[in-house]
Amino acid sequence: MLAIRTEQLTKYYGKARGILDVDLEVRTGEIFGFLGPNGAGKSTTIRLLLDLIRPTSGHAEVLGLDAHRDRLAIDRRVAYLPGDLSLYGDLTGAQTLHYLGNLRGGVDTTYRDELVRRLELDPSSRIRSMSRGNRQKVGLVAAFQGRPELLVLDEPTSGLDPFVQLEFERLADEARREGRTSFISSHMLPEVEHLCDRVGIIREGRLLAVESIATLKERALRRLEIEFASPVPPDAFRDVPGVRDLRVDDARLSCTVMGSLDALVKAAAGFEVRGIRTQDTSLEEIFLAYYGAGPEAPHAAA
Repeated sequence: MLAIRTEQLTKYYGKARGILDVDLEVRTGEIFGFLGPNGAGKSTTIRLLLDLIRPTSGHAEVLGLDAHRDRLAIDRRVAYLPGDLSLYGDLTGAQTLHYLGNLRGGVDTTYRDELVRRLELDPSSRIRSMSRGNRQKVGLVAAFQGRPELLVLDEPTSGLDPFVQLEFERLADEARREGRTSFISSHMLPEVEHLCDRVGIIREGRLLAVESIATLKERALRRLEIEFASPVPPDAFRDVPGVRDLRVDDARLSCTVMGSLDALVKAAAGFEVRGIRTQDTSLEEIFLAYYGAGPEAPHAAA
């Protein structure tokens, strides 16, 4: 059974584009990344899946159930962490988790306490006094504490420090090993590349591709600058696989590399290297480089 399936899912906000003809399948038990720049249609897709808004046309199923007709049954089996998390400011973290746990019909409090410890959350503080990162921790504990069949997480690591991000990755991996599914929306490739099995790429409301992380990495671009001890001949690098936009200025080389850096590093090893600087390109640049400008569409809704 698929955890998520959509057919020609489309949403317009008046004349403004939300998403267009999205056909998506997410397998049960996988961690699926939903990637795209801000305004691409990620949150619109999630809201349609959870029946928070209704589609203009098309169809969506969640856990084999109709997203609209079977919403109550779906709600009992799904946990959602929105990107714009809003909580009751007067409650403490503990009170919030207790309240949200009761809405699910009760949770394993021992597991909840373990999540609090692992995410380094102080549950005694009131929500209004918490930092953004600590409020995000409350949201993550609330999402995981009921051990739902499907986790729908919109920008889940926003505001978290690197150590807590790693703990979140461990929790998602544990859920996968238990046969549960995670659907993670993000505009940042590094957020999902160490974790997800596959990714769907959405831009301007259209699903452009669904690929494995390995395939996406092969298409990644990096800007590279190498400083040599003495001038180097440009011809030594012109035929290196994956290298484009090559520029050699005396002892300094700059270029863009697609995929592995191995061939370029081996070519550079024939000369004395003083320093190397690399910079990953943005997700939007990857889209533009490999998927073109994309189909024209009406102006996107915010």
